[in-house]
Amino acid sequence: MKQYIYADRFFLEEQVAGPGFLEIKEGKFAGFYETLPNKEANIIDHSGHWIAPGLVDTHIHGFHNHDIMDNDAAGLKAISEGLLSCGVTSFLPTTLTASTELLNEVVTMIGENYRKVQGAKIKGIFLEGPFFTEKHKGAQNTNYFCDPSIEKLKTWQKQSNHFIKKIALAPERNGASAFIEHAVNDGVAVALAHSDATYDQAKQAVEHGASIFVHTFNGMSGLHHRDPGMAGAAMNLTNVFAEIICDGHHVHPAAANILMNARGRKEVVMVTDCMMAGGMPEGHYQLGEFPVEVKNGAARLESGSLAGSILQLIDAVRNVVDWGIAAPEEAIYMASTAPAKSIELDRECGKIAAGLDADFIVLTPELELTATYLDGVCRYQARKEGVQ
Repeated sequence: MKQYIYADRFFLEEQVAGPGFLEIKEGKFAGFYETLPNKEANIIDHSGHWIAPGLVDTHIHGFHNHDIMDNDAAGLKAISEGLLSCGVTSFLPTTLTASTELLNEVVTMIGENYRKVQGAKIKGIFLEGPFFTEKHKGAQNTNYFCDPSIEKLKTWQKQSNHFIKKIALAPERNGASAFIEHAVNDGVAVALAHSDATYDQAKQAVEHGASIFVHTFNGMSGLHHRDPGMAGAAMNLTNVFAEIICDGHHVHPAAANILMNARGRKEVVMVTDCMMAGGMPEGHYQLGEFPVEVKNGAARLESGSLAGSILQLIDAVRNVVDWGIAAPEEAIYMASTAPAKSIELDRECGKIAAGLDADFIVLTPELELTATYLDGVCRYQARKEGVQ
């Protein structure tokens, strides 16, 4: 018997449609119909709700008291399952700057275990570091900063079963251009981050193949009218994507709007940069080797600097709509299709299109998450108030 999802609105690959029926066939998306084509079908009724593609978080360090750098397969599985409550159906486990030995162990662990997770699907590894600049270190450990090394990337690819999908560096480091070209030829998206680069240095990196700016405005040289810096490059260069953390702490809503207007909302990637305290109460946690206090919705180092976030991606979607800087369909795109496109995985995830895995979320018109589906099966359902 054929299976259809009924809802008031559907955020499809090329349009917003509905009400109607979305066909699910053997765990994959099939056709969309305004009227039911088969009266014998099994209908899952989500009347009064909206259907959107599962969200894709391409920059996330942890969740539910687990950190990727814990190098723990059980923790990786817990993060995967916890992310379903955030509307995330695909993600890139993200490392921090650390010793080469620890990074070797972590990428090996992920490469050996990514197929075993039961929740959000792991689509690759994002190595955030260690090729950064001290001036914009953020919550990265400067003891391990170094110039980009092709040999290290080759080792990490071998140890992870060729699973590195994205790597970040500061473009002013020695050897950056040659490294970028090698990485891109190896199928790795190169991102620019934690950098004091000039506009011209960032431009040169993009000309060699870099294509993503990491958490734009944070951890980078700012925009000045005589020195546009990394921030200016993130807004002005063509054929690149710009990440942004829309938690209300990292970036002012007006600055987020400026970026979205400059880049266009199809080239802005909403990420969380979430650390282990995501989904947890306020208190004291770790981010890599650093103690972090979570208070008033923000995670900070002892110095007061922001240390990742506790943002959930579905909340970022709702935030930008509530701030009046994006329509619902734009917000959803920036948290699903744009992230997938930024790492060239939009043929696998991030949109509702025939033949792709039926990974999707169910939302209220207020953009509250009510359910998350993987392969056409409901894997998370939000508790109704007063119901256990």
